[in-house]
Amino acid sequence: MEELIHKIQTLGFNKYEAKSYVSLVRQGTSSAYQVSKDSGVPRARIYEVLNDLEEKGMVLKEEVNDNILYSPLPVDVFLESIESKWKDTFESVKKELKWFEKEEPEADTRVTTLKGEDNILSFCRILLRRAEKRVVASLWESMYQQLLDDLKKKQTDCSLKGMVFQIADPLPGLEVHRQTDYVQNIGDHKWFILSIDGKEMVYGHSLEQKDTAFYTDDPVHIYLLENYIWHDILVNRLAKDSDSWIASEREKFFS
Repeated sequence: MEELIHKIQTLGFNKYEAKSYVSLVRQGTSSAYQVSKDSGVPRARIYEVLNDLEEKGMVLKEEVNDNILYSPLPVDVFLESIESKWKDTFESVKKELKWFEKEEPEADTRVTTLKGEDNILSFCRILLRRAEKRVVASLWESMYQQLLDDLKKKQTDCSLKGMVFQIADPLPGLEVHRQTDYVQNIGDHKWFILSIDGKEMVYGHSLEQKDTAFYTDDPVHIYLLENYIWHDILVNRLAKDSDSWIASEREKFFS
């Protein structure tokens, strides 16, 4: 019940209003005293709360045999009204924000920190929808699976290139990294890179390890990381059948 009350509050009602409305839905037509007793709203406040709900159109008030009774706005009507108001507000905010976005002067190139797994995935999906020519990616299995549907949608109008790790049958254009001790024992040190049209990029740790990533439109970052992916692909092709020396050379370099 408390969770429902909280959710109704997020729609623009205070706690007493939410409790009173839910009480009326549960009881049907009731007196202020009955609503107060059932909902826990103090009797000293209940008339004020119910009058406010009446003004908002959530409650209907009628006089029956010298008694004032209250009825809830039918749930379907209430929900439709809330949905309509939300859509109107959403469209208004969207229109105004888009207007400001167009009016702003062109920003300097930047690197921005993104926080939260849901936010990072949403950002990646938005960038993929914006892609017009080319998507370059380096993805481990988990991130690949979460973006798979979005990647599939871009196949018809964009070239898809890059490297994937521990994927059996990737989308055309993506190469599977050969199985090496380094890949098999990398543990939590996985990453992802997603570059869009050579203009925008999101990159960072595996989201299972750390829900932080970075967005950039800086050409230097994009150039370096796209070339990193190309270098990975090139080495993968050259060393597919003879890479026993690579592990020892890598260990020497990073020691």
